[in-house]
Amino acid sequence: MSPSHSLSQSDSLLIEVFTEELPPKSLRRLGDAFSEGIYASLKAAGLASDASKVTGFATPRRLAVFITDVLNQAPDYPVREKLLPTSIAFGADGKATPPLLKKLGSLGYADIDLATLEKAGDGKNEALYLNVVAKGAALEQTAQIALEQTLNKLPIAKMMHYQVQQKNGVLADVQFARPAHRMIALHGQNILHLSSLGIDAGNQTEGHRFLAPSTITIHSADQYEADLETKAKVIPSFNKRRAQIAAALLKAAGDDLVLMPDSLLDEVAALVEWPAVYECHFDQEFLEIPQECLILTMQTNQKYFALTDKQGKLRNRFLIVSNIETNKPNAIISGNERVIRPRLSDARFFFMQDQKRPLASRIVDLERVVYHNQLGNQLDRTKRVQGIATGIAKQLGVDEKLAHRAAEIAKTDLLTDMVGEFPELQGIMGNYYAKHDGENAEVAAACSEHYMPRFAGDALPQTQTGTILAIADKLETLVGIWGVGLAPTGDKDPYALRRHALGICRLLLEKNLSLSLPALIELARAQFPQKEVQEKAQVADIYAFIIDRLRTYLRDQAIAGKPFTSAEIDAVLSQSPAHIYDLIERLTALREFNALAQAPQLAAANKRISNILKKTTTAIPASCSQGLLQIPAETALFKALEAVTPALNSAYDKRQFVELLKALVSLSAPIDQFFADVMVMDPNPELRDNRLALLQQLHQKMNLVADLGKLA
Repeated sequence: MSPSHSLSQSDSLLIEVFTEELPPKSLRRLGDAFSEGIYASLKAAGLASDASKVTGFATPRRLAVFITDVLNQAPDYPVREKLLPTSIAFGADGKATPPLLKKLGSLGYADIDLATLEKAGDGKNEALYLNVVAKGAALEQTAQIALEQTLNKLPIAKMMHYQVQQKNGVLADVQFARPAHRMIALHGQNILHLSSLGIDAGNQTEGHRFLAPSTITIHSADQYEADLETKAKVIPSFNKRRAQIAAALLKAAGDDLVLMPDSLLDEVAALVEWPAVYECHFDQEFLEIPQECLILTMQTNQKYFALTDKQGKLRNRFLIVSNIETNKPNAIISGNERVIRPRLSDARFFFMQDQKRPLASRIVDLERVVYHNQLGNQLDRTKRVQGIATGIAKQLGVDEKLAHRAAEIAKTDLLTDMVGEFPELQGIMGNYYAKHDGENAEVAAACSEHYMPRFAGDALPQTQTGTILAIADKLETLVGIWGVGLAPTGDKDPYALRRHALGICRLLLEKNLSLSLPALIELARAQFPQKEVQEKAQVADIYAFIIDRLRTYLRDQAIAGKPFTSAEIDAVLSQSPAHIYDLIERLTALREFNALAQAPQLAAANKRISNILKKTTTAIPASCSQGLLQIPAETALFKALEAVTPALNSAYDKRQFVELLKALVSLSAPIDQFFADVMVMDPNPELRDNRLALLQQLHQKMNLVADLGKLA
């Protein structure tokens, strides 16, 4: 060990906790939390800064962090803090009062010379201040606290409890994700005397369990990563290891495509310290099974990477990532090929068994599956979805029988052996089995498509029946769960109602469906006989909830790379549109209108008109009477509005929103003149109401596309 550092010397810091194999699905999060926690504590203490480079490491058997430019001693710093008013700080005898002594003690200055305290202010405002230069934090003590706090806050789902024998021979109870065996704490070459999890820190770790099963001494924090890679056969960086695996998979795949979802890559990177990729095969006969089944069993059960050809058809070769690099991998390859065969055989057995019974024969069995204790079973739910789906089909003028049949069998695959083994295949297997049963092609597709979109950015159904069923299924869930008092609160949304609401928005908008959203909600409500659902699932509340999700969706949309602004979105949503299918067109037109020179004046005028109408307490006539117009400016506005109305109505009917908004430009000058010459709130009630009627008609025509006043 080198001599102690001089005051404020800067060097690199390394802290590693070496354990037994950590949970692979959470390793990445554990590694990030460990490095971020240590760095945040050191930075807060002034020992590290924004200039420090932080590198986190995470392997199956270690969590570590490397931070550059860490001080051995933080600089001293001035402290000035108000203590108490002097009238309270000192008694009549001039001596310190108990409140002052208590305050100083809580700040760590119980022994301070009271004469050094500062008095500031005049008269009743005079107060006593602590004004000292505090000593900067020491690295060793601060790192000890940082280590303990960080380890305690790691996102560990389930702790292991075990005992560690200490130096004095006493067994200490410890809890952590997995038993820890070693710890490194180095500042440059200097060992920091840290201790946690029953272990004292040193400068030794262990290499790869099989390829370098020996103790490795790390002489310098800067050498940690290089030493592990060259001497210990360990790639400590999670991201580097993951990238190396991805590159090796692509290389081994050759002309084929390798299926490597992020979650699988993360998990495999968390299972190996020195990855090696090998090619394996399974019998060609298994390709008769739906490839989704084979892919899922390979990924879920074995952590293998499936390969497809350029057209996406599964190949009978797959890739594995091993923790052992060898020139003779035959045993590894044959072992994995032997393991996968019974898995694929099980999948084939489930598939063959399921096909012996049509989906239609399973409908009655849905009665045995509880959906929700207040909403009945899956058969009850199926009937509700049927009612919604056929109602939507009727509104759209399409085949109601297809929607009815699709809703009837869509959930029956939940009762099959394959979906029982792999719940992720729900819908997918329904599609295969429905085709096998000879169901209509759209009905079969809807069995899978009604789950779409499953997540943000997911694909939408391709068929009309699938689209209808997807809307119906999501509406039933949203209204039903809302109706039993389980609407989302804060971050809690156990039934994913926000996702369902967003899915409904996307389906209506991106599929260009002219369906009234409030009417759809009412249609869904009508399927529930439960009084509680009828009372709690109010159309206005659910509509507002869906529109709120729509607002979030619209913020992510853009024209020519420029996202829609909050003002633009508010303009189209503030009128509570029943139909949302054309909102992108309205926003696009609004963006183009906003670029016109007259747009600000029209927006301001519209806002002024809105305010006038809002303040009006009397009933406004339905239409303006030309015979009551007295001032030339109001007559001119009336005639200008009358002249442009046919063009506005025609453009609106044709959804030519840009043309509609541009046509409003002809009203700019008459509106200006009207407000310059006309007193709307005339003492004569008849004249006043007639002018209000004119403004109301103008307001309606100006806001056909959006509330232009929101742009002002």
